[in-house]
Amino acid sequence: MSEKRSTLDIAKEVFDIEIEGVVTLRDKLDAGFEELVDRCAAAIDAGGKIVLTGVGKSGYIGKKIAATLSSVGNPAVFMHPVEARHGDLGLLQKNDLLIALSYSGETEELLVVLTPAKRLGVELVAITGNRESSLAKMSDFVMEMAVPREACPFNLAPTTTTTALLVLGDALAMVLLDKHGFTESDYGRRHPGGAIGRMVTMKASDVMRKAADSAVVPPDFTVRETLYAMSHARSGAAVVADSDGKVLGIFTDGDFRRSAAQDDAVLTRKMSEVMTPSPISVNTETMVVEVIKLVENRRIDDLVVVDDENKVAGIIDIQDLPGLKIM
Repeated sequence: MSEKRSTLDIAKEVFDIEIEGVVTLRDKLDAGFEELVDRCAAAIDAGGKIVLTGVGKSGYIGKKIAATLSSVGNPAVFMHPVEARHGDLGLLQKNDLLIALSYSGETEELLVVLTPAKRLGVELVAITGNRESSLAKMSDFVMEMAVPREACPFNLAPTTTTTALLVLGDALAMVLLDKHGFTESDYGRRHPGGAIGRMVTMKASDVMRKAADSAVVPPDFTVRETLYAMSHARSGAAVVADSDGKVLGIFTDGDFRRSAAQDDAVLTRKMSEVMTPSPISVNTETMVVEVIKLVENRRIDDLVVVDDENKVAGIIDIQDLPGLKIM
């Protein structure tokens, strides 16, 4: 009698089998995938859309692929084969590309709707693991995606195949994103809700504390006066600016603690002596997604915001961003 395997051993084996399947599919990508991309791009450029269809687990993956394609600028919808036989074929229009998903290529509920679909004049692409299947023979083009085995111990339940199909769909979406020059701003316009949308549509001026509400002090202010200004503004930093409002430096509560540990007379020092000169800054028009990258890469908590004349417009306190649902 074989020894019973542990829960973690079984789980890790599933990971290993599915990784093997994805790697196998990746290594087999060839001109066929490029052809799939070109056909999708041609449909979209002609004013059509990508229509995915499938049954069961393939259908669920098809819905996700359609959603991802649409989110990065490639109009796509999912059409259930059963519903298609009862009116949903009306989704199909001139210049659309129909992509049928079936690993076996012999799914009856799918096959019976494809002939009526083709009569409408749309092009049919099959993504299947069997190039000799009924689905493949009906199609105008076949993208083969065979994988070594399912993670199911009976090699029956769709596991590796659906994971590989999901990754293939993501690859298709990202290549089309690149092909059509899709940008972060484009992405944001399609995601107006949530943190993602805010990050790629909002600017530094939308999330900064304005200069009037910040601690902006002249270079001859003492540390004591500056700390008072910081407390009044409820800020962890002060921007040092000249009489024209141009940025000279920054002084943070961290700077104060470090200075106090070395200088008993720090409270009487002037900002010109203790500030960090030429601080990192961003323009008011800088997108918030770039602000996030900057504060994370430079590991700073406070960021000066300037206008086109390098005058203080405000300050971004990293502690404010969660409240704005940015981070």
